[in-house]
Amino acid sequence: MTEDSLDGGAPGFRARSGWTRAQASGIERTDETVAPVFYPPENDQIPHVHIWDTWFLRERDGTLAEVEGYRVCFSLTAPADLLPGKRHDVATIRCFYSADGRNWHDAGPVFEEALGQRQWAGSALYDDGSVYVFYTAAGQDDAEELTYAQRIVGAGGGTIDADGGFALRGPWTHHELLSPDGERYEREDQSRGMIYTFRDPWFFEDPETGETWLLFEANSPVPEGSDACDGDVAQQEFNGSVGVARSPTGDPLEWELDDPLLDAVGTNQELERPHVVYRDGRYYLFVSSHLHTFAPGLEGFDALYGFVAEDFRGEYVPLNGSGLVVTNPENAPFQSYSWMAFAHGDEVLVQSFFNYFDFAGPVLDDIAHLSEAEQMRRFGGTLAPTLRLDVDGTRTRIIGKLGHWEIPMAGESLPPTEAELIRRAREDDGAGASERYHGGSDD
Repeated sequence: MTEDSLDGGAPGFRARSGWTRAQASGIERTDETVAPVFYPPENDQIPHVHIWDTWFLRERDGTLAEVEGYRVCFSLTAPADLLPGKRHDVATIRCFYSADGRNWHDAGPVFEEALGQRQWAGSALYDDGSVYVFYTAAGQDDAEELTYAQRIVGAGGGTIDADGGFALRGPWTHHELLSPDGERYEREDQSRGMIYTFRDPWFFEDPETGETWLLFEANSPVPEGSDACDGDVAQQEFNGSVGVARSPTGDPLEWELDDPLLDAVGTNQELERPHVVYRDGRYYLFVSSHLHTFAPGLEGFDALYGFVAEDFRGEYVPLNGSGLVVTNPENAPFQSYSWMAFAHGDEVLVQSFFNYFDFAGPVLDDIAHLSEAEQMRRFGGTLAPTLRLDVDGTRTRIIGKLGHWEIPMAGESLPPTEAELIRRAREDDGAGASERYHGGSDD
């Protein structure tokens, strides 16, 4: 192990673990955390829609499902001719499938009707032949204008028909699973921050205990006059948290709110798409966040951040000291976002979507200053190259990448990394030199 100690965890505001200002103040780009520059794919596999937040159909044990030889994923989508900045207002969940993990096909929208004015990110479970899709219902169903209320929804009743092709079928039943209680998780009317969140449900069954959990992104209520953040009101408004609910029976559609897993009160407002990778007896908790959601006095990036604990409930400590795991290069700070990590053999792979490339403005809002044609040109709107991550105790490092949309099938060996090829070449050179020195060469 490069660094094995899990010491250094700190209690959160109302969670067992917290991401502190002191920890986040150490965020900096390093060779181990900066992704290479990405370029557009030679062939856009799904050109008719913008594609962003993506998740894979998974088994209860967390492995990526293969159903009748198919990998299956779900993505938020919008028509490709829509200005990218408007896509969240019309987001629709679509299903994609692949027989080789490289060439993907569109199975169409998942739901004919769903809860909310539009649907945001979630997760999907394949359990004993049934498909469950967890998603965020954004906006009130009957409102005439767009609203931003958020509820966590589970849809059951899905099945996969692979006779003569691939089809995801219903009929689906949609169940409102969770809404904020106002005590552990902030309601929209309590929000004082720049962003309100109660979304991104992610299913997880603990392999150690068998307990079934649903993680989600939330905000922790900080009462006015609280001594949190030493009474600094500006910092208190940055109150992101990772919430959890537990299923008492393991039923994917039955949940009870539990205390937050981790919070970032005084540090960060938005801990998006929380998810866990279990490996080597440890729980690796990952979230995505933006540079603009860090509290005053802190500087971060659009990046994947991570934490590790020896128990699902914590205490969690930040990976690499600060929490930074993967970020974009300085000259392409918004090239990808919405990272999702999953185990593959001895590595952890990280997929994301290809966001705004060829743009190095100080903040992403500056993209709106460009012409609509330039905004369209600079938006990737597809999956980014998959990153390869070495995870060793409390340390991580990027060791390579695969192609756009490349998600290896179960048991598929990965090509040697550049570092591995260099090591082999040096070993071969050394062996040759030794043979020549000892007269073992035919030359």
